[in-house]
Amino acid sequence: MATEQELASAANRRPIGNEKIAPRRWEGFQGASLSGPGTSLQPVDAERDTADIFKAATEGEEPERIFDYMNVGPFSNEEEVRALLVKRQASKDPVFVVYRDNATGHLGGMGSFMEIRPAVGVTEIGHIWFGRDWQRGARATEALSLKMNHALETLGYRRLEWKCDALNAASRSAALRLGFRYEGIFLNHMIVKGRSRDTAWFSLTQEEWPAVREAHDRWLSPANFDDAGRQKCSLSDLTRALW
Repeated sequence: MATEQELASAANRRPIGNEKIAPRRWEGFQGASLSGPGTSLQPVDAERDTADIFKAATEGEEPERIFDYMNVGPFSNEEEVRALLVKRQASKDPVFVVYRDNATGHLGGMGSFMEIRPAVGVTEIGHIWFGRDWQRGARATEALSLKMNHALETLGYRRLEWKCDALNAASRSAALRLGFRYEGIFLNHMIVKGRSRDTAWFSLTQEEWPAVREAHDRWLSPANFDDAGRQKCSLSDLTRALW
């Protein structure tokens, strides 16, 4: 058992953090255009993007299910999409982007940088959805990897967050596959479409990103796919091995 003198000495040596933190840039998210081999991210343009976003949101098997855990959608016509995109184009936080296939020029979904806190170097990627044609594919993974790299490497943010409805098994699985760490659940955190939502939290730090980025690069490499487009090594296996 520690003596009173030892306890007093420990109290005097209590840690208060490793260093003072300089603020990061906020402007780096607004207007950002990012590009990879197969996918590009662009700021929302309501006039340009409405038709493509409506198509991505309404094609394929049960497209309405894409929006089960979203605060928007499903959409019944292009005017609903246009009205939403007009608002999202003007938003400063969240900053919304669309995901474009470089080969076809068509959009596959959209998302945002949000909860941007430059004073502490923390932000989140959210509002993420992909049309059925993009789900569980390399284009979606590349789009999210580009966003992760922009926040953690290009802009030097210290922490990137991913939050989702605790009941959204697909989103929770995606976060882990991408290399985020699970942190826990905030109970009664939000109300979405009139329903109470518990929120699952995930994070990735600036220090962790280089190893995760290497896993992403290895998985996205053309050498990881056979002639039929089947993966040889799963991203989940690569990122699970890190933690």
